Amino acid sequence: MQKLGYKGQGEAMPDKVRKVERVTPHKDKICKTCGRAFSWRKKWEKDWDVVKYCSDGCRGRQVGEADAQLEAAILELLAERGRDKTICPSEAAKFVGGKDERRDWEGLMEPARAAARRLVAAGRINIMQGGKVVDGSTAKGPIRLKLR
Repeated sequence: MQKLGYKGQGEAMPDKVRKVERVTPHKDKICKTCGRAFSWRKKWEKDWDVVKYCSDGCRGRQVGEADAQLEAAILELLAERGRDKTICPSEAAKFVGGKDERRDWEGLMEPARAAARRLVAAGRINIMQGGKVVDGSTAKGPIRLKLR
């Protein structure tokens, strides 16, 4: 009895040869929670393609309602100001948290900066420092936000 081979051509089935593993480029990624850029690490070698968060803290803290409010506040305040004007992230924090006392909005400062970084990643705004566009994940000190 003749074996039907590969695609019915009457020849034997080729040996299974393992495909060569494709090397994934080690490009920086943007964290889904905080919006910061993060780099490849040896511990992520096997699953770099599916890594979405820069740390365990960001993996545990998902973007919530307050974060969405901060993003909306940033866009609304920038739209009110005009095309070439800027705002400080603290203005968005005050808009969401209330302006009565500093303790009402001060805890929203880092989430406001994270919301700004997410909007930069989405291509909606720029982060400015000293009148120049900067990378929000590495910027230290006071920043301003401006529509693109």
